[in-house]
Amino acid sequence: MTTSEQLFERAKTLIPGGVNSPVRAFRAVGGNPLFIKSAKGPYIYDEDDRQYIELINSWGPMILGHAFESVEKAVRDAIQNSFSFGAPTRKEVEMAELIVSMVPSVEKVRMVNSGTEATMAAIRVARGFTGRDKIIKFEGCYHGHGDSFLIAAGSGAMTMGTPDSPGVTKATALDTLTAPYNDLAAVEALIDNNNNQIAALILEPVVGNMGCVLPEPGFLEGLRDLCTKHGIVYIFDEVMTGFRLAPGGAQQRFGITPDLTTMGKIIGGGMPVGAYGGRADIMNMVSPAGPVYQAGTLSGNPIAMSAGLAMLHHLNDHPEVYTRLEEIGNKLATGFRTSLNKLGLPYTINQIGSMFTMFMTDQPVTDFVTAKTCDLPRFGRYFHAMLERGVYLAPSQFESLFVSVALTDDLIEHVIKANEESLIIARG
Repeated sequence: MTTSEQLFERAKTLIPGGVNSPVRAFRAVGGNPLFIKSAKGPYIYDEDDRQYIELINSWGPMILGHAFESVEKAVRDAIQNSFSFGAPTRKEVEMAELIVSMVPSVEKVRMVNSGTEATMAAIRVARGFTGRDKIIKFEGCYHGHGDSFLIAAGSGAMTMGTPDSPGVTKATALDTLTAPYNDLAAVEALIDNNNNQIAALILEPVVGNMGCVLPEPGFLEGLRDLCTKHGIVYIFDEVMTGFRLAPGGAQQRFGITPDLTTMGKIIGGGMPVGAYGGRADIMNMVSPAGPVYQAGTLSGNPIAMSAGLAMLHHLNDHPEVYTRLEEIGNKLATGFRTSLNKLGLPYTINQIGSMFTMFMTDQPVTDFVTAKTCDLPRFGRYFHAMLERGVYLAPSQFESLFVSVALTDDLIEHVIKANEESLIIARG
C-alpha cells in the first residue's frame, strides 16, 4: 500500500469522504487520490516522492509555477511581523490600489477569504443595491457552495430552479433562475417573465467548471446590453480567469465592462483569499459605507496580501508572461489536436490562452448539455494513463486545465507524447 493510500484510509475515518473538497476524492476517475507533499516550478511531488508535471496549478493561481521565488520571499518576510491582526494594514491599501489599476471595471474593492465568499457577498450587494430578490445563473457555471448557486435547472429555461443539494431550501431556489450558457434568447425570456424582479446576473465569462467553455461571439455583449436595459447588476466571476487571460482578466480580453467582479486565490499568490469589486455606487452599499453587511476577521490577511502583491506586481511588470502563456496553451492544444487527428479520434478541444480542456465527445462543447455527452469511463482510463506517465491532470472531465510559464518546451513535448500514448490506452 502506498503512503497516499494509507493516508486516505486514515482520512476517511476523520474527514467526510476522506477529503476537504469533493473533486479531490478521484470519484470521477476511479481509484484513490494522491496526497501531495510539495511542489516547485512545473512539478508536484506526492507522499511517495513521485514527481508529476502539473497542469492544474492549484486550480489556476500558480501562473508563474509553484513556489515562485519573489512570492515565496514575500511570504517569508511577512510572517516575521506576525500572522494576522484583524485590523487594517498598509498592504490592504496597496492591494486595492493595484487591483483598481489592473481590472478595468473595478473602482472600489473589498477583500474576503475565498472565491465563494466573494460571490456570496456580490449577490447580496446586488440585491441590496437594486431592492430585488432574484438572480440569473447559468447551467455548468460554478460560483462556490453558497445556497443561491447550488441550484439545478428546472424542466426548461423559463422554469424556476430546484435545490441541487440537501440543505438548500426551496425558498432559496425560487429566487434563482437558471439558463443555458451561450443562450441569449433564454436569458431574455427569463427577464421578460420576471420583470423588475432580477437583481443580478452572474456568470464565468469563460467557464472553467464544466471544462473550458468559451462564450460565443456576441454572448457577453448581449448580456451586457440586457442587464443595462433592465437595471440588472452584471457580475463576472473571474475567480479562475482573473489575471490569467489578461492582466485585467477576461473583461479586458473581451472588452466587456461588468458592474461587479469577483476574484479569488490568485490575488493571494495561491493563498486563501478572495475579493469583489466594481462600480463605486454599488460598492458604497457595503458596510460600513452602506447598509449591506459583510465582515471577516481574516479579510485582507497580511500574509496573503504580501503574496498577492508580489504575484500581481510581477504580472503587471512582465507582460511577456502573457505572451508565453499563450504560446504554451497554443502548443499544447495544437499537439493534442495532432494526436487526435493521427489516431482518428473525434474529440473536442476548447482552448483560450492558458486554459484548455479536451472533451471526449465528437460534439462541439458550448454549454452544459453538450459537455455531458462526454465518455466519462474513457476519460477515467485516460486520466490514470497520464498519471502513470508523470502528468497530473484535473481528476474530472468537467474541469479546465491551467498551465504556468514554468512549463519548458521539453516538458510540453513530454505532455504531448504522454497524451498520445494515454489516448491509445483509453481507447482500448
